Amino acid sequence: MESRKSEAPPLELTPPLRNGLLERLFKLSLHGTTVKTELIAGLTTFITMAYIIFVNPNIMADAGIDHGAAFVATCIAAALGCLLMGLYANWPVGLAPGMGLNAFFTYTVVGTMGYNWETALGAVFISGVLFMFLTFSRIREWLLNSIPVSLRFAMGAGVGLFLGLIGLKTAGIVVDSPATLIKLGSLREPGPLLAAICFLMIAILSYHKVFGAILISIITVTLAGWGLGLVQYQGIMSAPPSLAPTWMAMDVAGVFNISMISVVLAFLFVHMFDTAGTLMGVAQRANLVGADGRIENLSRALKADSASSVFGAVVGVPPVTSYVESAAGVAAGGRTGLTAVTVGVLFIAAMFFAPLAGMIPAYATAGALIYVAMLMMGGMAHIEWDEATDAIPAIVTAIMMPLTFSVADGIALGFITYVALKAGTGKFKEISVSLWVLCAIFIAKFIFL
Repeated sequence: MESRKSEAPPLELTPPLRNGLLERLFKLSLHGTTVKTELIAGLTTFITMAYIIFVNPNIMADAGIDHGAAFVATCIAAALGCLLMGLYANWPVGLAPGMGLNAFFTYTVVGTMGYNWETALGAVFISGVLFMFLTFSRIREWLLNSIPVSLRFAMGAGVGLFLGLIGLKTAGIVVDSPATLIKLGSLREPGPLLAAICFLMIAILSYHKVFGAILISIITVTLAGWGLGLVQYQGIMSAPPSLAPTWMAMDVAGVFNISMISVVLAFLFVHMFDTAGTLMGVAQRANLVGADGRIENLSRALKADSASSVFGAVVGVPPVTSYVESAAGVAAGGRTGLTAVTVGVLFIAAMFFAPLAGMIPAYATAGALIYVAMLMMGGMAHIEWDEATDAIPAIVTAIMMPLTFSVADGIALGFITYVALKAGTGKFKEISVSLWVLCAIFIAKFIFL
């Protein structure tokens, strides 16, 4: 007589039982992915955005922030943002201090406007709190919908132009001139030449879809500088530098100044629209859009992004935002928050490579700045060029950011131009209440400040 045990069918563990905690946290089987795929996707995303570890501390150092503390703050802020995005929103998106916003922080708020970096961090903190408030309320949707599409794209492109000018200036490719304001620098000097090589190398490798093109180019140019005696070897690994110089260093009280309104709004608007565009683009690629058009956990992703900026200000970095480079991880199969958590863990590990980050010269990161700037300008293709009342304000917004060396002034002039042209041509229905209010604020700023 056969035993009843032998008659029982073999026990097949369901995916939740096989993968245990990771399955319950990230719903891997529901999204058609595996732990291995998510880990590979996380590594892919990290490598494509790891350049921020080298670029951001250099920019922050120009604002007077300790380079070592800025390096650690960059890693910690990125790690916190990624972990929050992965664990709370379950999205495969990496976060780090935003490119363009860091340049605005250093070269406009601190450099041109004359505020100290502690007050600039206070503005980042306030803008992050406002972003969180908007995200937790319906005001966010109202504000996003009320800002013209042309100005949204123009803001991204303008930040790109501004960032490109910063890169060209840092590299010495563009220098000041008493006669013509700016002119071409000497390409016979090693710095400008290596920066140009770095930019071209990134562009060529990216065209051929080489994995980690920006990181490879930065390290290659750094090695070239080392071979020429321009870079001093400092080692590869060490204990992380102290975070003390930037920890809770923000001066929130200093932000309550009428001249800082445009700064806070610039941080808020650029961050908000950049985040919305990035998250929606990644959602499409990661199949997070349902049949009814609703995006899975979009509200949670926006909350995670906005909260990350507040945490970033606490540790000492400009607004932390979602990175479009996350699309590389999605292309590698990333579908859940495990991808983002992997990126966060890798940022934590990166803190032990401070000597390597300290060796990266400005001309190497400048090449990356110029390339990223070119990508950010692509949004101008979506502007309705046949409609002058849309195209002209967009051009004013984008062009005036680098020419005034201020993201905030570029946004203000673009909004004023938009309202003036729409009102002057009788198209009052296209001017939202929020646009009238913002236009009045910006005009008051230029009159009284």
